[in-house]
Amino acid sequence: MIAAAQRLSSVKEYYFSRKLKEISDLREQGKDILNLGIGNPDLPPSEQTLKALHNTSAQPDNHGYQSYSGNPNLRKAFVKWYAQYFSVSLHPDKETLPLIGSKEGIMHISMAFVNPGEGVLIPDPGYPAYKSVADLVGAKTHIYNLKEENGWLPDFDELEQMDLKNIKLMWINYPNMPTGTKAGYEALEKIVNFGIKHKILIVNDNPYSFILNNHPVSIFNVPQAKHIALELNSLSKSHNMAGWRIGVVVGNEQYISNILKVKSNVDSGMFLPLQLAAIEALNSPKSWYDNLNSEYSKRRKVVEEIMNVLDCRFDKKQSGMFLWAKIPQGYKNAYDFSDYLLYKYHLFITPGGIFGKNGEQFVRISLAGNFKNLKIALNRLKIKELETSKLVY
Repeated sequence: MIAAAQRLSSVKEYYFSRKLKEISDLREQGKDILNLGIGNPDLPPSEQTLKALHNTSAQPDNHGYQSYSGNPNLRKAFVKWYAQYFSVSLHPDKETLPLIGSKEGIMHISMAFVNPGEGVLIPDPGYPAYKSVADLVGAKTHIYNLKEENGWLPDFDELEQMDLKNIKLMWINYPNMPTGTKAGYEALEKIVNFGIKHKILIVNDNPYSFILNNHPVSIFNVPQAKHIALELNSLSKSHNMAGWRIGVVVGNEQYISNILKVKSNVDSGMFLPLQLAAIEALNSPKSWYDNLNSEYSKRRKVVEEIMNVLDCRFDKKQSGMFLWAKIPQGYKNAYDFSDYLLYKYHLFITPGGIFGKNGEQFVRISLAGNFKNLKIALNRLKIKELETSKLVY
């Protein structure tokens, strides 16, 4: 057997990949498992988006290789979208690069800027891919804490105590996943100033701005951000297009040029009908987002009920397509609590420990599960609760 590369020694199989196998095995045993954990939108894109994909993919001249930097009209659509909803001005040819999903951008940015041995600041809790990609490119990961008592925002007093000499890049993610915390202008300005002071590239991963959030914010609302920052965005959550793999990275012309050097050696462009359909999605009226959020708001109420039945505590001000809550006392950690619910109630919810040690006493429920399943889950818990109370009394 040929040995795997040493870089894989620090990378584990993604938690959800392993857990879905376990859930599949339980279902094969006849267990009716409701998966409330994964943020996979179950609703379709807009009708105009679907029509555009259908019509353009039927045209015989739309199936060839495409530009590495994306279709010009798609770049213009992203620029228009940023101007309309974030009040941010971008140049379509110099400051905008469409991606095959924003997750791809995490790798491209890391390869473009981080040398082996250089440091990367990773939030805890945070998206696991930040650390995995840093490990794959040979970076040294430095964890910075996000804590409930600090509103899940960076603690700059703590950051300033760290050895920052070799830090090249800092990942942030607001609105935050998994905590649902929003960062206002003041918080983003502090982060930008921190990056400028220490010459650290700040990358804001920003795919959750449109879910249960009336005021989308970009890091580029801070005027000096273009000197030191990049921002990733995506149509996965905002337009129900997770499987389409359409994202974008925006920022300084030189930074975008460096990312393109990596990207052009990795892929051969995005399928043109997908790009043309994405233009239709980006041109969706405000009513599209309002209707989507109306559905998520309805689901959120049920999820809040579920959390209340489970005696989990949560902040009602959080946004995004998840609800993040602290587990009740009596459990070692969220993994134990999650497994308890899986095997006793046949409900899977995400243990917060997969996002870092600061999430070990928290769980996350996704709003992407359809309303019917959420109601079934709630009723299942209420029935069990009633049965338990009868036994007790």
